[in-house]
Amino acid sequence: MTSPAVPDDEHNPLTTKDGWRRFVDATPTCPQLLSLRAFRTLSEEDLLAYNEPRLDYHSRLVVVATPTIRNVFTTGRRLVLLNRHQISGRRGLIVTGQAGTGKTTAIAQLGRNHELLVRKRLGTAAAGRMPVVYVTVPPRATPKMLAIEFARFLGLPVPRTETQTSITNTVCDLLIKLRVELALVDEIHNLNLATQAGAEASDQLKYLSERIPATFVLAGIDVAASGLFSGVRRQQIAGRYTVTDTEPFAYGTSAQRQNWRNLIASLEDALRLHRHKPGGLVKLDGYLHERTDGAIGSLSQLVRGAALEAIISGSEAVTRKTLDTIEVDQTAEDARIERRRARKPRRRRPDADAA
Repeated sequence: MTSPAVPDDEHNPLTTKDGWRRFVDATPTCPQLLSLRAFRTLSEEDLLAYNEPRLDYHSRLVVVATPTIRNVFTTGRRLVLLNRHQISGRRGLIVTGQAGTGKTTAIAQLGRNHELLVRKRLGTAAAGRMPVVYVTVPPRATPKMLAIEFARFLGLPVPRTETQTSITNTVCDLLIKLRVELALVDEIHNLNLATQAGAEASDQLKYLSERIPATFVLAGIDVAASGLFSGVRRQQIAGRYTVTDTEPFAYGTSAQRQNWRNLIASLEDALRLHRHKPGGLVKLDGYLHERTDGAIGSLSQLVRGAALEAIISGSEAVTRKTLDTIEVDQTAEDARIERRRARKPRRRRPDADAA
């Protein structure tokens, strides 16, 4: 049995130049809804054809201009401008925080917006340039593995016999030639500085940031715990990098609750369902915060999953009942269980009453 033919670019991740270009060029279309009357008259075959674009639409991440995204864009944009004429000692940005708080989305949007700005500023002169490069740090990374990730983004073949120095030089020379301005390095928590290989990979990253005339933006989970900010390396990093922490949405004050509702409203406005009541999700703000612990990644998964279920089941609405059937990540579930335990009243001991 042969697999159906699928365009190659469907499988190109952000960590390749073709995948990145596809991401930058993508302009997702919002499917138009039929009238409820016309929707009800669709045949089974027509309904399948009508639902497919909506299923595809809701499976995509809806990008909301959260405070994290705005802060990363503003800070990153400023650093790129500051570094424009720097020969050495360029400044960088580290985005760190819990999983699911929007780090990858934020730096990817920073890169996309920067590349679009470069194209707009230079016009046809932008052809042949590569303003942005995006790589991830592999687990147990070594200096050579890190250099190979940059080579893979560029589409450079890397023979097994190629040395680390040779790969690094080739990558640096080509990125300089392509006029790269922004280097996004994700998953830096995979740099284990407690090991020799991890420490050397960290030094390799610093070397690349010196050789390549670009603004480096690093992102990872709880970067401080990885040891990146300890020892001699801390002095080098602290002197050159601005650190932005990403956090889950809080729900304590009235202002925090309003910010959370605004986020829910943005996701709700993006729904393309026939029977969903506007404002229905915003009314569930407390429930949604409890389910997701305020993490935008968990909230997006929950709402989009419920929207897909609403289309598949034919209910065409996201309700509390639908949301209850959708599973989220284990981190959010664990936080929910822990909060329930904290709220549960402790039983009095019989001997305490006797006393």
